Amino acid sequence: MSESSASLLQLRIRRFKRIKRGYWSFWILLVSYLITFLLPFLISNRANVVCYEGSYYFPSARSYLNQTFGYHKWLGLFEDRVYSPKTFGQVSVSVRTDYRKLQQQFDSAGTDNYVLMPPVPFSPTEQFLRDEEEPPNPPTAKHWFGTDESGRDVFTRLIYGFRISITFALFVTSVAYLFGTFVGAVLGYFGGWIDLLGQRIVEIISGIPFLYTVIILSSLLKPSFLLLVAIIAIFGWMGITYYIRGEFYREKAKDYVAAAIATGEGSMTIMLRHILPNALTPLIAFAPFALVANILTLVALDFLGFGLPAPTPSWGEMIGQGRDYVQQGEWHLTVFPLLAMFITLQIIVFIGESVREAFDPKVFSRLR
Repeated sequence: MSESSASLLQLRIRRFKRIKRGYWSFWILLVSYLITFLLPFLISNRANVVCYEGSYYFPSARSYLNQTFGYHKWLGLFEDRVYSPKTFGQVSVSVRTDYRKLQQQFDSAGTDNYVLMPPVPFSPTEQFLRDEEEPPNPPTAKHWFGTDESGRDVFTRLIYGFRISITFALFVTSVAYLFGTFVGAVLGYFGGWIDLLGQRIVEIISGIPFLYTVIILSSLLKPSFLLLVAIIAIFGWMGITYYIRGEFYREKAKDYVAAAIATGEGSMTIMLRHILPNALTPLIAFAPFALVANILTLVALDFLGFGLPAPTPSWGEMIGQGRDYVQQGEWHLTVFPLLAMFITLQIIVFIGESVREAFDPKVFSRLR
């Protein structure tokens, strides 16, 4: 297809692909995030496969995303399945099977029984306090990034923290942008007293102090993933509303909207089918930077102690530990979380800059 016959969206996608820094950053972030959905099979203290006396067990196959969202009845497949030690002939007072010990037991017995563990056989909430020095411990061959003050593996918590941070930012951005786009579209399309009243309501909500509200709600309600998503989304939709409102004001004055009105199409049809596709430029251009802002918000809340409840893996909580132990020379508690956050945010910023350049109405963007 030639440049002249390609649609505007196709031209923008081609321009985005030519910006290699953003294009490859997009694929790195996408693939990395998709891999995190396999974390129960890659980084976990539950075995992927246990063969015991001719029977096969899959302990990690039914705990998918459990560490992020917790167990809920309506999730079905995400059930937190537990196998007791007696299931595999172990004598233990624990209610959960220690699959690393079970693997050693099967290997030493020399039978046909075997255990296949994940490549990194640690859980983000598992504490290593026996047969080791008092935590936190520096990086070793066993714990690549060391352990934190509770004896938990830092590398494991960093990876799970990455999944939680990206998931959180995607949820908040999606909810805030959907609601903000709806409000901005209504204000911009109908105008008049609806726009005047709506603008005043937006200004009132914008004046509510965010941090104080979070502190009050955290003291009244038990913090959770979905609660934080709701709170931050409530404060995050106003910004995009102004841009969508302006886009709808501009687009509704064009001839194609007048033609749609003349053919008798309804307001919702005109807004959704005709104006909205032409008003998505600010939505797409600002979305990566909104992800950055929401990740930083979660890190800040966790750092201050008003974020996700313990022992959820969190970059902010890990950075807070690093601050407490910086005088004791425990550098790994500060360097690794900050490095993980810096790399992730830098990749998203590269994507955002490239998207903004690709969607710039000028052929040659200022960013070049």
